[in-house]
Amino acid sequence: MKNYVKSDPTFFRLIKGAMAATVLVTLVLAALFPAPLMEPADVSRVPNPSRAAWFLIWMQEVVSYSKYAIYAVAALGLIFCLLPWLPVPEAKRACWWPREQRWVNWLALGSFMVIVALTLVAFYFRGGNWSLVWPW
Repeated sequence: MKNYVKSDPTFFRLIKGAMAATVLVTLVLAALFPAPLMEPADVSRVPNPSRAAWFLIWMQEVVSYSKYAIYAVAALGLIFCLLPWLPVPEAKRACWWPREQRWVNWLALGSFMVIVALTLVAFYFRGGNWSLVWPW
């Protein structure tokens, strides 16, 4: 029993409930709002600005600043891929935001917030020739 992390069953019930609620909300939103698909590509009529898919548009925003900025995205992806092997102190018990692993949580939360912000800027504040515009 020495290699086990102590936890509480109610902790996992909360996680299962949150997952079920997320799946349910996603399914309801997918049923209410259709996917914003465009017509088939036509080389004679290229949209301006030409945007990537909504889940990749944040990367298009990053490379609009500098062509070398994609290396930061690749480095962040590599860090997230290597997280299971990085030396992180073992948690004493299962809990939200354990003090020993707080930097990992802040890295994930910060990355998420930056990606959402870049997606919103690229989706709503970019106009023709990828210039910044006010959407209202």
